[in-house]
Parts: sequence; C-alpha cells; structure tokens
Amino acid sequence: MQRLGIVHSLYTYNILINCFCRRSQISLALALLGKMMKLGYEPSIVTLSSLLNGYCHASEAVALVDRMVQRGCQPNLVTYGVVVYGLCKRGDIDLAFDLLKKMEAAKIEANGVIFNTIIDSLCKYRHVADALNLFKEMETKGIRPNVVTYSSLISCLCSYGRWSDASQLLSDMIEKKINPNLVTFNALIDAFVKEGKFVEAEKLYDDMIKRSIDPDIFTYNSLLNGFCMHDRLDEAKQMFEFMVSKDCFPDEVTYNTLIKGFCKSKRVEDGTELFREMSHRGLVGDTVTYTTLVQGLFHDGDCDNAQKVFKQMVSDGVPPDIMTYNILLDGLCKNGKLEKALVVFEYLQKSKMEPDIYTYNIMIEGMSKAGKVEDGWDLFCSLKLKGVKPDVIMYCTMISGFCRKGLKEEADAVFREMKEDGTLPDSGCYNTLIRAHLRDGDKAASAEFIKEMRSCGFAGDASTIGLVANMLHDGRLDKSFLDMLS
Repeated sequence: MQRLGIVHSLYTYNILINCFCRRSQISLALALLGKMMKLGYEPSIVTLSSLLNGYCHASEAVALVDRMVQRGCQPNLVTYGVVVYGLCKRGDIDLAFDLLKKMEAAKIEANGVIFNTIIDSLCKYRHVADALNLFKEMETKGIRPNVVTYSSLISCLCSYGRWSDASQLLSDMIEKKINPNLVTFNALIDAFVKEGKFVEAEKLYDDMIKRSIDPDIFTYNSLLNGFCMHDRLDEAKQMFEFMVSKDCFPDEVTYNTLIKGFCKSKRVEDGTELFREMSHRGLVGDTVTYTTLVQGLFHDGDCDNAQKVFKQMVSDGVPPDIMTYNILLDGLCKNGKLEKALVVFEYLQKSKMEPDIYTYNIMIEGMSKAGKVEDGWDLFCSLKLKGVKPDVIMYCTMISGFCRKGLKEEADAVFREMKEDGTLPDSGCYNTLIRAHLRDGDKAASAEFIKEMRSCGFAGDASTIGLVANMLHDGRLDKSFLDMLS
C-alpha cells in the first residue's frame, strides 16, 4: 500500500493488528501499535480489544500497557479506559484495580466512566463492599457519580436483599438531582416485591409513572409477581391487560408468574386459560410452566388433565426435570394410581436423570399407603446400594407403613436403625409408635416412647391425645398417660 502511495489509516492498522493477534503474532501486533502511535494515531477500542483478545492471560493484557510506556507511548485516559473496560468485561477486576493505581502513579486522573466500569463489574460479580468503597473514593476525589453509578449499586444491594441501603441511595441521588432511570426503578421494585413490601413497590411504580418513565416487561413482571404473592389476582389480571394495551407484550416469565399465582390460589381454570393463550401468542411454555400447571391440576383433584398436560409437555419437546417427575409421582400416588406411578418411576430409573431423596420418599409412602409396605421396604433397603442415605421423613414413612399393617416389631427395628444411623427422630415418628403400641395394648412400651419423646422436647399430637382420651374414657388407660403427654 505504501509503495502505491496509499497512506495507512486507523482502520487499516486495526485490520492488520487484528490479523496478527488472531495468528498469535503478538510481537508484530505490538510493533505495529507502536508505529501507529508514533504517527499520531490514537488506539481505538477496536485496536485494544484486538490486542486484549490476542493474549491468553489478563496479566499479559496489563503488560501491554507497560510495553506501550516502554516504547515511549504514554497511554492516555482513553487508552486506560479501553483496557479497564476489557479487563472488567473478562471479570479480571483485580487487574483493573491495579491499572487504576498505575494511572494514579502516572498522574492520570480516572474519570467517571472508568470508575463506573469498575463499580458495575464489582456489582455484577457481587463484590458489594468493594463497590461501595470505590463509590466513596470516587466522591472523595470529587468525581460526580451519575445515574449509571447509582443504578449499578442499587441493583447490587437489592440482589443482596439490602433494600434499606438501596432506598437510601435512591434518596441520595434524588437529593443530588440525579434522576433515577428505568434500571434504578426496576431493581428497587423487584427487591421490594421479593421482600414482601408490595405497598412500597406500588409507590415506586407510581413515582416512576409521574416521572414519565415507561415501565418495561421487567417492571410489569415484578409487579405481577407481587399481586400474585399477595393473592390479588384480579388486580394482576387487570395489570396484565393494561400492559398489553400499552404494547408491552407478555413473555414466558409473565405467563409463568400468573399461571403459578392462579394455580396456587386454586383457580386452576384461569391458569389453564392463560396456558392456552400463551400458545396462541406463539410462546412455548418451558419446564416451569408445565410443572406449575401439572401441580395445580393435581392439587385441584384433576388427575386426568394433569397427566394430559404432562404428555403434552413431552410431545412438545419440553424436558421435564426431577421436580416435574416428583410432582407427577406424588399426584399419581395420592390419587390411588400407584401402578401408573410405578411405570413412571421405572422409566425415570432407566433414564439419565437421577431420582432424588424426595422421589424415593414419594414412592415409599405411595407403596406403604397402598398396602404394599413390603415393596416399600425393598426400595428402602436398596437405597444404601445406590449411595442414598434415608432422611427422617423416609424413616418415619417406613415406621408408619409397618404400624399401619400391624407389624409393630418391624417398626421398632426401623426406629432403632434410624437412631443407629445418626438420624434424629421427629415428633411424627414418636407419635406414630406411641399410637401403634397403645392400640396393641403395650402400655409399657408406649410409656417408654412418651418419656423419650418428652426428653427430646416433643409433645403428643392431636391424634395421640385423642386416642389416649378415648382409651381413658372406656377404662383401658389411667390418667397418668394423659399427664405424661401434657
């Protein structure tokens, strides 16, 4: 090009540097950088990004700045800003801090952009204390924070549940006449909703509207979540219709939030209607959508439709997770469909998905309540071979199953094994065994279990006290048993 009399521009230098970097010829790229800077060309974000990407390690990227100095090319504020941005983007915040110190040593004062870049990166990586310290340093140096600074910090504080600190920052920025933006309000509204402070979230929404800041899908989703959490479903529906009227169209999160809210409040028909509407809008439900609806239908006693939705989920290519399977198995067992549950359970065991402790608890309880306590026991005994340690719920389920079948000795043996295994019995275990021994006329064993239960800080439950009261009434027990339970 030079022989033809064509002068290189920043654009052509950037292309050449990028080519050298892609071929891992960093020394040639640096030589070219030195040449272009001596000719008066300032490296752009493209130049430095190419060089940063050319290095395998972030420490080498910092060394790039040192080499520039050695070659007599003192980086200016723009150069430092680009390198800091690149380091922060890669998550190398410590090196960005080191570069900040080098700037001070070179008597180059960092500006608000550089401070904001590092603060934002610290916030994204959840180093809230360091971000706040840098914010204070920024103010000490007389660098005025802007809406970006405050929004980053407020979002970070909200993600930690420090909503009072976030609110204080909001007050500070308003006092300094720095207008909060959509990001600021969204972070605060979402935090207040999650903290259960929905009244405050609604006030922030009103303030946002007064400031002529248009809510986006994130704002509406947070508020809809708040309405659902507080069982204000009709208002949630109104807001849903309002957001659509404002051309803010719902996404998967919107529908998942509403479907969950309606199903939780036993308004499963409304949830099903929303599910259908979601499909009409061309949105495909995810695992959360289908799982929520399956659970809602089972809770509503609609076992057939719950199974249909699960089948639709599989046919739509949406992968069920272990929670989906647990809800399906639990629903089938509780609706007297153990045989179907066993088919699903067998399929699950053959699949790549690993059943968890809840899966085994559901199946053991389902078998025990269906009178197949021996099958439940076989599954229980197989768990140690799978490396699964039974929890207190599983032990209590087995004890209850044996007691229900009148197999008192087996129940006592499981109770002993439970304690030997280091699993502490709960109130339910003791009360189940007390009732079983009382019904069998074994007063001495019942009394021992009552004493042990009381020493552990547990008391008789309503079923146990009711049984003792009935036995007192017909003369099978004396009052000492009731005194022991009280």
